Amino acid sequence: MVHEQQHLLLNAPVLQSRELVPNPNYELTVGQEFEDVKSCRRALRDAAIALHYEIQTVKSDKSRFTAKCASEGCPWRVHAAKLPGVPTFTIRTINQEHTCGGITHLGHQQASVQWVAKSVEQRLRENPHYKPKEILEDIHKAHGITLSYKQAWRGKERVMAAVRGSFEEEYRLLPQYCDQIKQTNPGSIASVYGNPQDSCFRRLFVSFHASIFGFVNACRPLLGLDRTQLKNKYLGTLLFASGYDGDGALFPLAFGVVDEESDDNWMWFLSELHNLLEVNSEYMPRLTILSNRQKSVVDAVEAYFPTAFHGFCMRHLSDCFQKEFNNTMLVNLLWEAAWALTPVEHEGKILEIAEISLEAANWIRRISPKFWATAYFEGSRFGHLTANIVESLHSWISEASGLPIIQMMECIRRQLMTWFNERRETSTQWTTILVPSVERRVSEALERARSYQVLRANESEFEVISHEGTNMVDIYQRGCSCKGWQLYGIPCAHAVAVLVSCRQNVRRFTESCFTAASYQKTYSQTLHPVPDKALWKESSDDAANPAAEVLLIKPPKSLTPPGRPRKKRVRAEDRGSVKRVVHCSRCNQTGHFRTTCAAPI
Repeated sequence: MVHEQQHLLLNAPVLQSRELVPNPNYELTVGQEFEDVKSCRRALRDAAIALHYEIQTVKSDKSRFTAKCASEGCPWRVHAAKLPGVPTFTIRTINQEHTCGGITHLGHQQASVQWVAKSVEQRLRENPHYKPKEILEDIHKAHGITLSYKQAWRGKERVMAAVRGSFEEEYRLLPQYCDQIKQTNPGSIASVYGNPQDSCFRRLFVSFHASIFGFVNACRPLLGLDRTQLKNKYLGTLLFASGYDGDGALFPLAFGVVDEESDDNWMWFLSELHNLLEVNSEYMPRLTILSNRQKSVVDAVEAYFPTAFHGFCMRHLSDCFQKEFNNTMLVNLLWEAAWALTPVEHEGKILEIAEISLEAANWIRRISPKFWATAYFEGSRFGHLTANIVESLHSWISEASGLPIIQMMECIRRQLMTWFNERRETSTQWTTILVPSVERRVSEALERARSYQVLRANESEFEVISHEGTNMVDIYQRGCSCKGWQLYGIPCAHAVAVLVSCRQNVRRFTESCFTAASYQKTYSQTLHPVPDKALWKESSDDAANPAAEVLLIKPPKSLTPPGRPRKKRVRAEDRGSVKRVVHCSRCNQTGHFRTTCAAPI
C-alpha cells in the first residue's frame, strides 16, 4: 500500500479546440472514498472527461475496481477496493501522472448516453423543449467533446422517460385515472375499454362536466369532428368533438383516444357523443356537424345523428382538390364558391372553374353542394367552413400527443381549465349586450345601413334599396334575401336598416348564443384539478369489494416506426388564402413554370 499521497494532474498541450486546464474538483487522491463501486466509476469517468484522457477498465466487481489509461504505453493506473464491513470504496493506489499527452480527437469513450443524460438532466427538467442540437453545442462548449446527434437525442430521451414515467404504467393506471376524473369533476364522463382477449388498450372517452354544461346550455348547435395521430411510443389516434362559443373560439366537448383510426372506432366515438348529449339534454338538439369526407365518419354521423345537418370541412375538400389538379387559381375559386351566399354567386364561381378546367368543374360537381357550399347548406354553419380543430390547437396539442396517455389527457385538462378561468374572468369586464366580435359586426352593419332606403310592404316584410341592389327582409322569419342573417345568426346590414326604421333594438335580434350572458353561462362551471397519481387510491367499488375483478389495461400492440415523425402541419387558413398565380412563359397557362411545363411543342 502506498502511504504517500499522490495527485492526478494533467499537463498536456492544447488539442484542437480544447482548453486543457486541470480542474482541481476532479483531482483523485489516495484514500479518497466513495459510497460504492458505481460512485467510484462515475468519479473516474467524470475526471477522465474533465481532464481529457480516456480510461480502460481492467477489473470491476463488488470488491475492487482497477482502471488504466486507454493510451498505449501510458503508465497511469488507479486501483480502488472496498473497505471491510461497509459498502464504501476507497482509492488504494494511483500510479504516476499521464505521459500520453491526452486524447487527440474530439470524441470521448466515457461520454456515454448515461453521462449525457446526467449532464443535461437539470436543464431538461427546467426546459423540456431543450433540443438535441442545443445539447450538442452546450456539451462542446463545456467539455470540448463533439457528440453525435443520436447520442444527444438518446440522452434527452432517457431523461424525459425518467421525468414523465413509464408509458406502460400509465396504461395500467387508466381505470384509476377515469375514477379520479369522475370524483373530482362530478357529472363528467370517463371510460376506458380494453380488448377482451388480451386486455390491450382499445379506447378511452373523456368529457368534462364543465364542457358538457357549457355546450348544452349556451353554445351554438354546431360541432366539429377532427383527429390527430399520436406521436408517442404506442401511437394511436386522438379524436376530437368541439363546439364553438359565442365569440367564435373553439369549445372542446369530448376527446377519444383509440388504438387506430377505423370505421368501428369512429362509430364508437359518435355513439358515446350521442349518449352524452341525450343524457344531458331535455331533448336532442338538431346539430350541424362538420367533418372531413371520410366514409367512416359520414356513416357514423348518419347512424347516430340522422337529423343533423352534415357539412364537409373545406380544408379537407380543398386539399383533395389541390392534389388532383395542382392549380392555385382553381383552389382559390373553389373557396370563393364555398363562401358565396347565393346560388347565383356559387354557380358563377363554378363556371369560372369550368373555363379553366372542365375536368375540375366536373370533379367538384360530383360532390353535392349541400355538403360544402354556404349557398346550398341546409343548416347553419355560422360562418365556419372548416372543422380546423387540430390547426387551432396545434401549438400545444402537438407537444401533448407525444406524452404518455395520462399525461397527455392531463395536458388537455389543464389547458381547458386555464381557458375556462381566463374566459370567465374576461367576460366579467364586458359592458355590452353582445360578445365583442359580434358587437363589432353589428356596429359595422349599423354604419353601412345609414345609406340604405327602406320600403315597408306589411308588418313583417320590407324592401331595402342600396347601391348593391335590392333585397327583401322579413323580420318575423328573421331572414334576408342576401342570406346573411340566416347563415350567421346576426342581422345583416339590410336587416339592420329595417330594424332601425322600426325603432327596434338590433342586438335583440341576434341569436341568443351571441349574448354576453350566454357566453358567461358557457364558462360558468369550473374544471377542477385531478390529484397527482401518487395520491390515487383504488376505486371505491374495489375498496368496498376486494374480491371484485380489477380492470387490467395493457399497452396497445402498435409501436412507433423508425424515422423522424413529421412535425409541422400546414394551417387551414394558409390553404384557403389567395396566393400569387404563376404563369408559364412557354404555353401561357397558369399553375406551373416554364421549367416544369409538359405541354407539347
